[in-house]
Amino acid sequence: MGKTITVSRLEDHPNLPEVLGVLAQLAHIGDDHLVALADAWVNSPALAQARDRALGPESPLVVEVLAAFDALSSLFADDLAGEADYVVVECAVTVRALKAVRDAIAAAYARPMLTRSDHAALLRPWRTVFPQPTVDEPDLGPRADSVKALLSLLPRLAGRCHDEDGQALFDVLVDRSFVAEADRADAAQSAFQAAVLTSRRRVWALVRRTGTEGLLRPCTTCRGSVTPDRDTSRVLELCLDAACALLVADAVPDACTDLLAEQVLALIPAQRPPS
Repeated sequence: MGKTITVSRLEDHPNLPEVLGVLAQLAHIGDDHLVALADAWVNSPALAQARDRALGPESPLVVEVLAAFDALSSLFADDLAGEADYVVVECAVTVRALKAVRDAIAAAYARPMLTRSDHAALLRPWRTVFPQPTVDEPDLGPRADSVKALLSLLPRLAGRCHDEDGQALFDVLVDRSFVAEADRADAAQSAFQAAVLTSRRRVWALVRRTGTEGLLRPCTTCRGSVTPDRDTSRVLELCLDAACALLVADAVPDACTDLLAEQVLALIPAQRPPS
C-alpha cells in the first residue's frame, strides 16, 4: 500500500494531472462511452477491497471525491431517470457505467495510498475507454470565456449581504428577469434542444450545477447562506439560461442567444463580444 499523505487542497495533490484529466472528462462522456464503460466494468472481492481503501477516511481529499460522485449523479440525472425521449442508453447500462467512472475518480484521488495494482485495477475500465484525456477542461462552447465570466459573477452575488455593488447588481438582475419572460422560456427550450442535438446536454447540466453552487454558497464575510427566495430563483434562472445559451451559441439563431444572454452580459462589459 502507498504511503498515507495529507492533502488539504486539490492544487497540492501529487496526482493532480490524472485527477484533473478524469474530472474534465465527466461532462464529455457520450452515450457510446457509457456502453463501453459498462462492458468494461467488473467487480470482485479484490476490487471491492481496493475500492474500500480508496474511499477510506485516510484517503486524500475523500470529501471532494464524494462531492464528485454527487456531481456525476447530477450530470447523468436524465440518463438515470430514463424518461426523456432523448435518452437512448438503458438505465441499467448507465448505472453500471457510472460505477466504472466512480472507480476512476476514487483511484485518481487515492493514488498516493494505493498499491500500483489496486490503482490500475480500479482505473482499468476508464483507461479502456479513455486511454488519454480528450479534454484539458470542460468544453464550454464557442463563447467559453463569456460563460466563465458569467459563472464567476454568481459567487459575487452570494456575498451581496456585505457588498453594496453586489446587491445593486442583484437588484438589476431581478428587474431584468421580468423582461420577455415567455419569449425567454421558449428560447431556453430551443437552446436545450440544441444542447441535446450537439451532445452537450451533460455540459449544460454542469454549467447549471456550477452556477447554482456559486450563487448559493455562503458569504465569505459572515458565512451566511443565501436564502433561496423568489428573487434569488429568478436571478439564478436568468443567469443560468444566459450561460447555457452561450454554451450552444453556434447551434442556435443569434436572436436566441441575444435574447437570453445579452441583457446579462451587458453587466460584464469586458466580456461583451465585439460589434
